[in-house]
Amino acid sequence: MGSNLYQENKEEFRVIELSDRAGHKIKEMLQEEENPEKQYLRVGVQGGGCSGFTYSLGFDENKTDNDHEVNNHGIRILVDKDSADLINGLQIDYKESMMGGGFILHNPNAVATCGCGTSFRTATKEGTPEKC
Repeated sequence: MGSNLYQENKEEFRVIELSDRAGHKIKEMLQEEENPEKQYLRVGVQGGGCSGFTYSLGFDENKTDNDHEVNNHGIRILVDKDSADLINGLQIDYKESMMGGGFILHNPNAVATCGCGTSFRTATKEGTPEKC
């Protein structure tokens, strides 16, 4: 996966990169949603976790003026402007194992992560860490 950091490509703002496996799994999950054609994948950040920020991924029908929209693997992705600088260049993969499957996020901006990899901090922002 090559990193596409904040590039404007024919009016397309790129901040998230999905692997083929992640794109396939997200499309599969979208089909289980009500009105899949209206859904966006919303990717963001919120305060919390051991390291200060946690990732949020989910489906959402509502796009606001505060959102960047990108299209990757035919999936419409929303990233709010407050989260964008924290996940600039985020790569999302999906792995299956005997214990199940899950999304793996690689954030080039993270300088520290928790042991389980679900929270992070950047060199310039610490977020709101919680005691673990």
